[in-house]
Amino acid sequence: MFGIILNSVNLKEIFKSGDKIMESLKEIYRIGKGPSSSHTMGPEHASKLFLEKNPKAAKYLVTLYGSLSKTGKGHMTDKIIIDTFKNKNIEVIFGDGDESKLYHPNTMTLEAFDENGDSLDFWRVYSVGGGKIEIEGQPSVAVQDVYPLNTFSEIKEYCDKKNMRLSEYVREVEGDEIFLYLSVVWETMKQAIERGLSTEGVLPGGLDVQRKAKILYNQRHIDESPETRESRLVCSCAFAVSEENAGGGTIVTAPTCGASGVLPAVLYYMQKKRGFSDLAICNALATAGLIGNIIKTNASISGAECGCQAEIGSACSMASAALAEMFYMNLDQIEYAAEVAMEHHLGLTCDPICGLVQIPCIERNAVAAMRAINALNLANFLTHTRKISFDVVVKTMYETGRDLFSKYRETSEGGLAKNYHD
Repeated sequence: MFGIILNSVNLKEIFKSGDKIMESLKEIYRIGKGPSSSHTMGPEHASKLFLEKNPKAAKYLVTLYGSLSKTGKGHMTDKIIIDTFKNKNIEVIFGDGDESKLYHPNTMTLEAFDENGDSLDFWRVYSVGGGKIEIEGQPSVAVQDVYPLNTFSEIKEYCDKKNMRLSEYVREVEGDEIFLYLSVVWETMKQAIERGLSTEGVLPGGLDVQRKAKILYNQRHIDESPETRESRLVCSCAFAVSEENAGGGTIVTAPTCGASGVLPAVLYYMQKKRGFSDLAICNALATAGLIGNIIKTNASISGAECGCQAEIGSACSMASAALAEMFYMNLDQIEYAAEVAMEHHLGLTCDPICGLVQIPCIERNAVAAMRAINALNLANFLTHTRKISFDVVVKTMYETGRDLFSKYRETSEGGLAKNYHD
């Protein structure tokens, strides 16, 4: 069995103890190429670090395990690794996919050899979601900022005492610099939408999935009501980013590549419709990032670990909270919107056909974007009736995800992936 020592500490024991660290929002919003934060961005980052440490090795061997092995072809994991090593002598092997042997379902090993075939270096790496990696036995790369509080209830209590909004709490902890970064995030999100809305053709991977964002955006319904128009435009923006991601384009994890279309879709639509400033958008991104950070810290944003509820469900929570911030709702309303968004994604499986981030992933981004707007509307009227806290639904999502049978956690062995026939 693979070891479970990570950074000289067992992270499962950290989770149980409640001694959890909330990192900078830069860890939630990572800018990079799709189609998968866990399967593309994480392995790419690990490969770059390993190559920097061992630049003169005669040969490199990378072995993929668990979900990285089972769906790595569809996610282009082997391609991104080979591209990262450029002209080096590199071999990528798809190893044992049995997750029961692994500490984390997204596991890879990297080994460097000299000219005699002797091992120079060996790493075991976990791609833990959102593009982040952990290297067994090595200290984590220091994050720029660490949040002293890690649950919504703690943060809400603190903000209530200081009469501040969640976005103001983010500024207090991370400083003004984080908002400069969020402005870059927003510009990257807008560019992904606009590229996606203007691009036609078939996505790579062999499923012959047609890009649909441009059609949705431009093809007005014959008898279009305001509600139908809203759905069409929001969905077209979600499709645009998701199709860019599936095509290997540059996107922002929010909180992952596979769920990267939800948050930018609702923000872009509302800015166009209501004229919100870029500053208002950055405040919304700060609030959304805090929600995503709470989920990541106390549960998971990895589809391989907790199913699609951890990706699309988290993205929907982030989007609904962002909208509530833009409309200047109070903390209770923001919490209710985020809770409703996650609650009604509980149990959602991750079953990508052929391991590609296309079916059902692209449509799920569009549906979740519309659901985020629905959650906002409910929060406007029903917050005072709330029975479930956001922290409870996050805990429930994690427990539900860990109880999901492994074939429904990004292995492409169950669900739509199993029953699909071309």
